[in-house]
Amino acid sequence: MSSRTACVLAFDLGASSGRAMIGELTDREGGALPRLELKEIHRFPNDPVQVGKHLHWDILRLLHEVKQGILKARQQGYDVQSLAIDSWAVDFGLIGRDGQLLGNPYHYRDHHTDGVMEQVTGRLGKERIFSSTGIQFLPFNTIYQLAALKQAGSEALRQADKLLMIPDLLRYFLTGEMKSEYTNASTTQLLQATSGKWDEGLLEALGIPAGLLLPPTASGTQVGRLTPEVCAELGVPPIPVIAVGEHDTASAVVAVPASDADFAYLSCGTWSLLGTELPHPVLTDQALTWNFTNEGGVYGTFRLLKNIMGLWIVQECRRAWEKAGQAVTFPELVKAAEQAEPFRSFIDPDDDRFLNPQDMPEQVREYCARTGQPVPDSMGEVIRCVLESLALKYRAVLEKTEQLAGKRFAGLHMVGGGIHNELLCRMTASALGRPVWAGPAEGSALGNVVVQYIALGLITDLREARAIIRESFPLNTYEPSAAAEWNAAYERFKTLLS
Repeated sequence: MSSRTACVLAFDLGASSGRAMIGELTDREGGALPRLELKEIHRFPNDPVQVGKHLHWDILRLLHEVKQGILKARQQGYDVQSLAIDSWAVDFGLIGRDGQLLGNPYHYRDHHTDGVMEQVTGRLGKERIFSSTGIQFLPFNTIYQLAALKQAGSEALRQADKLLMIPDLLRYFLTGEMKSEYTNASTTQLLQATSGKWDEGLLEALGIPAGLLLPPTASGTQVGRLTPEVCAELGVPPIPVIAVGEHDTASAVVAVPASDADFAYLSCGTWSLLGTELPHPVLTDQALTWNFTNEGGVYGTFRLLKNIMGLWIVQECRRAWEKAGQAVTFPELVKAAEQAEPFRSFIDPDDDRFLNPQDMPEQVREYCARTGQPVPDSMGEVIRCVLESLALKYRAVLEKTEQLAGKRFAGLHMVGGGIHNELLCRMTASALGRPVWAGPAEGSALGNVVVQYIALGLITDLREARAIIRESFPLNTYEPSAAAEWNAAYERFKTLLS
């Protein structure tokens, strides 16, 4: 038996597409946990736009699609009690003193940051930056984007009054309220890990005014309502807007259906993010040496993790083959990889050559040739090489995560769209020599939804939220196999890592 149903609207924006998802939480009688359901009501592409030498996000198109999701929720009869947005990290828009957006946000793969990280760290020192922020060094972090704009004499930066991360910016368009959400703010490499405040000394050293950045707002906070203009345009009431874990990885980790306090996770999609959840950051010299990150999580948690290039490499291989007139689906690529010879060649997925090349398959081949390995030729050989390399990289990162956290994990929780690739799930279990628990696929959207329910008082806390997710969404368990072969492959793979 069930009774009242409450629904919320989650917008989950990825690097290639976005979705509007309705979450429905249904009370059940007899003291049973509520049941949570998730339904996609709107999906849309998120294609970056090349303008001259620069790559930008089409932010006003994203706003339009968010509005379409709100409209479709109304048209389909949902009584939406709140809405929230999560997205990728590091990118931002600049707002002028008149409240207007000063140009389209740069895409994190744009080349205007080339070489800037090395310049900044050479001047300030990695130890200075990491000891304060605890954030992994990546060339597209917000800190280096701002430094690049400063060096280029950006007029937009000179005129800017406030900086808003992508979900903050879209919320501003919807509510008229400028707020900075904590989990996304933590990814900028400008926020102090221990205090949760902006590092004003770091900003001063970069020549960035501290007033550009708003004080971070805690995840799970109501930060406004839809403006009268948006309500009139869409024919909806002033729906409350919640700041959830707006970095999509923060939301994905919320949705990890772990029953134990100690767990390891892999959020697997365009990027792979592997780590664990802790009550405090790990700011040791070893964490710096291994280039781990301590991103802010919801409700006082930290995500000790490492970014891994992920299925971006597979996506870009497919795009290159399609551009050459060889149309192929992802399932066809996986099938071809299954039929290819195992353990023939490996790549380090995090080599810089794979960040944004013109021809990804050619880069894979060149890497193998340069490292004295057999060069993969067919599509199946290339994809097999990439997937095996990802699985082996997951093992390397998991082992380092355990050393930094001082813990041993029985297996790996795998969430996100990458779990649809069953071959990768099987390979990961075998590479780790431990079980992989795969699910749910819609991790970021689910995390977005349950934090809204916590903010509304309909779910008690994070522990209850994860219990509801476990009850509502089935998991697939993958057991390891071929231990000797995978262990031998791992020894070869480690020689490629710098």
